[in-house]
Amino acid sequence: MVLGNTKPIQMRDEMQKSYLAYAMSVIISRALPDARDGLKPVHRRILYAMNDMGLKYNTSYKKSARIVGEVLGKYHPHGDSSVYDAMVRMAQDFSMRYPLVEGQGNFGSVDDDPPAAMRYTEAKLAKISEALFIDIDKDTVPFSNNFDDSLTEPIVLPTRLPGLLINGSSGIAVGMATNIPPHNLGEVCDALVAYIDDENISLESLMQHVKGPDFPTAGIILGKEGIKQAFATGQGKVIVRARVYISEGNDTDKRKIVITELPYLTNKAALVAKIADLGKEKTVVGIGEVRDESDRQGMRVVIELKRDAQPQKVLNALYKYTALQSSFPINMIALVDGQPQTLTLKEALRVFVEFRQEVVTKRTRFELKSAKERAHILEGLTIALDNIDRVIEIIRFGDEPKSQLMTEFALSAAQTQAILDLQLKRLAKLESTKIKEEYDVLLKLIEKLIGILNDKKSILVIVRQEILEVKERYANLRRTEIAEQAVATFSEEDLVPHESMVVTISSRGFVKRVPAQVYRAQHRGGKGIIGMTVREQDDVRHLTIADTHDCILFFTTRGKIFSNKCHELPEDRNRTAKGMAVINLFPIGEKERVTTIMAVPEFKEGRYMIMATKMGEVKKINLSEFAAVRSSGLLAMDFAEGDELVSACIADENEDVIIITEHGQSITFPASDIRTSQRASGGVCGIKLGSGDSVVAMDIMKESQYVLVASENGYGKLTPQQDYPRQKRSGSGVRTFNVVTKSGKVVGAEVVSTNEELMVITKNGIVIRTPIREGEGENSKGISIQGRTTQGVKIIDLDDGDSAVAISTSN
Repeated sequence: MVLGNTKPIQMRDEMQKSYLAYAMSVIISRALPDARDGLKPVHRRILYAMNDMGLKYNTSYKKSARIVGEVLGKYHPHGDSSVYDAMVRMAQDFSMRYPLVEGQGNFGSVDDDPPAAMRYTEAKLAKISEALFIDIDKDTVPFSNNFDDSLTEPIVLPTRLPGLLINGSSGIAVGMATNIPPHNLGEVCDALVAYIDDENISLESLMQHVKGPDFPTAGIILGKEGIKQAFATGQGKVIVRARVYISEGNDTDKRKIVITELPYLTNKAALVAKIADLGKEKTVVGIGEVRDESDRQGMRVVIELKRDAQPQKVLNALYKYTALQSSFPINMIALVDGQPQTLTLKEALRVFVEFRQEVVTKRTRFELKSAKERAHILEGLTIALDNIDRVIEIIRFGDEPKSQLMTEFALSAAQTQAILDLQLKRLAKLESTKIKEEYDVLLKLIEKLIGILNDKKSILVIVRQEILEVKERYANLRRTEIAEQAVATFSEEDLVPHESMVVTISSRGFVKRVPAQVYRAQHRGGKGIIGMTVREQDDVRHLTIADTHDCILFFTTRGKIFSNKCHELPEDRNRTAKGMAVINLFPIGEKERVTTIMAVPEFKEGRYMIMATKMGEVKKINLSEFAAVRSSGLLAMDFAEGDELVSACIADENEDVIIITEHGQSITFPASDIRTSQRASGGVCGIKLGSGDSVVAMDIMKESQYVLVASENGYGKLTPQQDYPRQKRSGSGVRTFNVVTKSGKVVGAEVVSTNEELMVITKNGIVIRTPIREGEGENSKGISIQGRTTQGVKIIDLDDGDSAVAISTSN
């Protein structure tokens, strides 16, 4: 149906047209800053209104409500909250790198506290804002009518501040968003000067001046790659960390993590609450109390740690789970010639320099015009002065003095009006010398201004000089540190605290780890405590002490190696738990079982793994071969049927290896006597075994240390390592333990120092943890230092039917 003269339209066309109009309105009039002055319309209107009200930095404050009313009534017909919120943000030193408004009263806080109502606060322009309005009255920028055509307002301010970069901007438009971080004014000014000196300057050279974002809340930016990408493309991401330090405390003071700076736009109160919740929920272990001790002197958030907490691990966890480490996405979109455009660093500098060239050019034209007009007036005044009596006569007695003066003296209307506007008294007293001096000065100025307009380089020189003046007057030191470290993500291992663990495995293949501190230290000869509940036909076979970050290698009867991080093994703070079946961790064959386990802190190049079998074979292979063990395992050694791996250790080429058998024999020889082999190969003879004998242990000899040997009936001893002669590989060796019925066979041996602790586990799961030596000299207690052919002293008091099966030592 068509009414009157209306024409039918397509709904699709109308929707498209209206939506595009709405989108452009949001983009241009609300969400995106102008690349020239870095301001959105609402901010520009607030600042212009305050300047128009005379609220300079050196005047008194005015009520915020009055300022908001001025802006609403004259320039910005929207809600008062939008204007007040924008003004508040320009006054917050934690939001703006260079605040443009100076507020008095409650303007909010870094805890996200809201500002007081506008009727309670006062404001005026900050000192730096004077650089926004210099030359605004010299036709340097275009003006447009306000919303009701009653006033005019500037479309852009003739700022000398590179506002887009130094204060940044953020906003969400239709189909696009901008997020520009703030930068340091001094650095940006240096980059502008460098660009003026060389328009073809490279990004790398510009980054010698602009190091990266400089946030008002400081913090630390990790790495430069994100900065470089953002500067090169206009889009990127930087990782920002809080500035913290760890206070180790003393006997009366607890260890603390102290936070003194936060990432940009982080809510401190919410962060403190989050950290407290993570501590209560045990998501981050080790947090005791969280306090906000911030005051007028600065920010200070204190996290008190529990006694057994590891500060760096707690801090890593906080970086992962809280805003202590945050990413800041950079999307440098701004309006260039009224159109949204993604700007690189160089393009942003170019736009500002071209804008300043335009401002200086328009200012120069205005000044030239004004100088010419004044010179023209002075020419007329000179003519009037030369003919003063006649001029006065015409003014006093003429019927039409203006036309008479113009006709008689060939004066222009402007010159004539200037003469008529003067009082006769002043006209009579005009001094020709002063007029001549002023006229000469104006002629020189006109010549200078014309020269500037005719020479683009002269304009650039002026722009350069004004930029340096801005730097000298307003620049300050960088706040945000840019660290070389680029690693900003954390693996689960980074969050695991270092802790000494006892890893055990039974003959039926149940593995577990228990904190070493669970086993209290006892004197030699004690009964020990239950370390694992074992089932029938099962007993504990192997034990090692490892750090949670160590890699645990599992050696099987088929010569294969499986690998797992210690902290990934099933943990049970209950020392009597039986653990998890190893087949749930690795694809071990039905008839395959673990014969030994080994802790490896790191897989260093140039070091070797030496393996020993039950039948006395040894093999050497580069340790790095096992740095990445696939889930299906790696073949480590090929050996005869019935033989199995019983021990492994890590050695350098110049170290000596000692092998100990269950009948108490041992042999010491250089590791260099074993050739380096491939993984799939077999070994060579390490020791010739007597009838019924077998290898139980192998270790690396160290200077000034002792060989600790333990037997199945709980006996042990220390023997100085110099008592063991160095021999050739594949010999029968020498006696190291007197195996008798009382002591039983040798079950384990290690090369140790006297300040270590020994842990012994029995087949029934009983564990004793005891110092190797206590005290010095004659008063020393612990395991005896004896010769090679002795049987030692009792280490653990065993129950009937029980026997020691494995030992391990730790510092």
